[in-house]
Amino acid sequence: MNCNPLISLGLGFFLFNNFLFFVSNADTGPSCPKTSPFVGFESKFTMVRHQVRGFLTIVDDCSFRVSQFDMLSGSDVHFWGSNAPDFDNFTNGFMISDYKLNETYKNASFSVKLSRNVTWDRIQVLSICDLLTESDFGHVILSNGSDLAPTLSPDMAPSPASNYSRGEEGKFGPFRVTTTFDNCKVLSNDYRIRWSLNLERDFIDIGLEAAIAIQNYMAFGWADPKANSEVMIGGDVAVAGFTDEGMPFVDDFYITKYSECTINKDGSAHGVCPDTIYEGSDPVGLVNNTKLIYGHRKDGVSFIRYRRPMVSVDTKYDLPVNYTEKMTVIWALGLMRPPDTFRPYYSPQNHGGPMSVTYGHLVLNVSEQVNECLGPLDAANKEDQDLIIADANKPLVVTTGPAVHYPNPPNPSKVLYINKKEAPVLKVERGVPVRFSVQAGHDVALYITSDLIGGNATLRNKTETIYAGGPEAEGVLASPMELIWEPDRNTPDQVYYQSLYQKKMGWRVQVVDGGLSDMYNNSVLLDDQQVTFFWTLSKDSISIAARGEKKSGYIAIGFGIGMVNSYAYVGWVDDTGKGHVNSYWIDGRDASRVHPTNENLTNIRCKSENGILTFEFIRPLKPCSHNDRVECKNIIDPTTPLKVIWALGTKWSDEHLNEKNMHSETSHRPIRVLLMAGSAEAEQDLRPVLAVHGFMMFLSWGILLPGGILAARYLKHVKGDSWYQIHVSLQYSGLAILLLGLLFAVAELRGLNISSAHVKFGLAAIFLACVQPVNASMRPRKSTNGEEVSSKRRLWEYFHFIVGRSAIVVGIAALFSGMKHLGDRYGDENVHGYIWALILWFVIGTMIIMYLEYHEKQRRRDRVFGRSNWVLGNLEEDDSSDLLNPARASSQKDKQHSGLMEVQLEPLNR
Repeated sequence: MNCNPLISLGLGFFLFNNFLFFVSNADTGPSCPKTSPFVGFESKFTMVRHQVRGFLTIVDDCSFRVSQFDMLSGSDVHFWGSNAPDFDNFTNGFMISDYKLNETYKNASFSVKLSRNVTWDRIQVLSICDLLTESDFGHVILSNGSDLAPTLSPDMAPSPASNYSRGEEGKFGPFRVTTTFDNCKVLSNDYRIRWSLNLERDFIDIGLEAAIAIQNYMAFGWADPKANSEVMIGGDVAVAGFTDEGMPFVDDFYITKYSECTINKDGSAHGVCPDTIYEGSDPVGLVNNTKLIYGHRKDGVSFIRYRRPMVSVDTKYDLPVNYTEKMTVIWALGLMRPPDTFRPYYSPQNHGGPMSVTYGHLVLNVSEQVNECLGPLDAANKEDQDLIIADANKPLVVTTGPAVHYPNPPNPSKVLYINKKEAPVLKVERGVPVRFSVQAGHDVALYITSDLIGGNATLRNKTETIYAGGPEAEGVLASPMELIWEPDRNTPDQVYYQSLYQKKMGWRVQVVDGGLSDMYNNSVLLDDQQVTFFWTLSKDSISIAARGEKKSGYIAIGFGIGMVNSYAYVGWVDDTGKGHVNSYWIDGRDASRVHPTNENLTNIRCKSENGILTFEFIRPLKPCSHNDRVECKNIIDPTTPLKVIWALGTKWSDEHLNEKNMHSETSHRPIRVLLMAGSAEAEQDLRPVLAVHGFMMFLSWGILLPGGILAARYLKHVKGDSWYQIHVSLQYSGLAILLLGLLFAVAELRGLNISSAHVKFGLAAIFLACVQPVNASMRPRKSTNGEEVSSKRRLWEYFHFIVGRSAIVVGIAALFSGMKHLGDRYGDENVHGYIWALILWFVIGTMIIMYLEYHEKQRRRDRVFGRSNWVLGNLEEDDSSDLLNPARASSQKDKQHSGLMEVQLEPLNR
């Protein structure tokens, strides 16, 4: 059976009963007795859907009265009787009255007459039922006081304490619902606070109720009486909301500053922080003094009930509530940041809206009776189910699991799960095949239907259209069945996936026109598979889209091998829900080095669905013809692999960027996207390659080449031409390693990009180093003893000296710029240590040169004054003479003209 009226009622009785009802407005008159033990029973409605609140009172054997009644309108709503509020009993129940409730009720009161042959002993649960959707909007469990009342619906958590009102427990029965209070105050159009005092036990129960998104928080508390115009500073507030798993929470917060909670390096905290963060821990519950009583999320309205002491033991962060005095209270609504590695708690972000809409304050005396809440809150978006976007390349795995947050209660205990999500909203695109992998068991056959209840509506004498599936669409994990469905232009915008054999196991399917899979010819998953990159090439432009695979505040993709020196496109949705896509040039690692550009982006779209961001745009392959603008250099060549990186973060802004806007997750390496081939390959990690290249360059410029110069400078006094052999060997060895290191880097990098300072210094140093052996091969003839040095020889000496020293200086600059380039590219923390080690090495080398230079000058001075060790018979050129020193050259010339020679004779047997 379903929620249909009893067909056994006779037409005459029906017309007569209906006539009496409308004439008397359910005034039962003196003829209705009061013999039922339920007469006088009074209880509150348990809210299940449509924001039902109110009191039910049984007047006599024939009627009952509803007072202070709130409810959002339905399609075909009636009072319903059943044995229990669970799915099987509810669907096998019966309509108990012809009274229709198809409108929105605001604090209404009215009487209702039971239908003929309906008595109170047949009703265990009195519900408000929508016949079209077979939904339980709310119910009351009847009790005559002698028996224990039946257990509550699985959809409602029982209250920790039983509350009684306007009567004794034995007569009226317990009040088990926690959504009603003694007082209610309107804070804004979408936000209310309800409360009840318990002076005997010194606590106050508070209910926060707001028509907000599930990602938003509700905050309420007391202002510091000593606060001036900034009433929220020093405030003691409770922040409530729902976790990513849909579970309610409430935490005790203290406000020291108008900012999100920030923990300093010394462990101290400031901003809007939980009390436990200020203290570091709360092992015995002395700091967090808010106690969650109950919470639910229904019809797009968040409701949290919590309890706090009037006077807390925590005098440092909690304020005492004086119920006899007027006190200033503060409140706010806004987005909530989920926990992460750095903030292991749900943190409220700035409300970001106008006063009295998303935040405010007022004076309140909690002991005064207030009831300003007339009617239910009506949210614009009444559904919070997870959204799954179908992808033609990935099957949707259909299984079954326990019903926890099914959107249309009552429901069976087992419902359909898609990709491990309970009864999600499924979004598909016309023209894109949808693949289901059905693993729900042999007793569950999947089908796509026009009926929102499912269970094969044709068997219930209702018309339905079946778009896919049927008895054959069943399978198990070991042997899944693949069902392929391709929505077409004739498919309605909304259909349902259901079980063929059981009602209310599935949920809605949104059918939309187009999507990323349709609009773009190619797509690849970028590094770490957290961002998908889509593109379509045209003659002069490229259409690009990026979608994050996890919740984030913004998504960014960049063209380059790293964050530094890259062109980035950032998409985000601001506090007003508007999407943005901006382009940037990044030339550093801090926020000040992120520069907006004026690229010609068209067809810009950015949206967030359940925290998953997607942005799209079209840009020309060649942005502009002007070379003086940085964005004009961001040219995309379809024949060349495009290196793409990504980043995800919590918050972005189009102005006043700071360190908080920096990313929290990034790709570890770029992906080389082959635009024309429609494929991608991972960029190789070049750090080992660059390390070998750097070592070879250090060996050449830091050891071999300087060593060869030192040999030519300070070893000429050694007998024979040993200095010359050492000089030539070191120079040619250094040059060979230098060229090998260059070829190694060019081969691994697959080309040579001369845009960086390091490459420019390196190429200049290599050129100078290669000039030296060419110059050495053109060395002029040496002069004989007593012959004046030729001008060609002297010019050669000058050139050889200047080029050699210049090569060393430029080579050292290349070493240091290479270290900086490595740090900019990979952010290696060891780079600074390497740079200091390199500086220390050259400082030591400089000290050694100073020492050698000092002794060389001493040796030359001794030679001038006659203490030379020149050997008789050595007719080789004395290359120890500094031809570049005019004074020295003049001295040698004078000695030759004087005809005097000091000869030191040495034994022949030496």
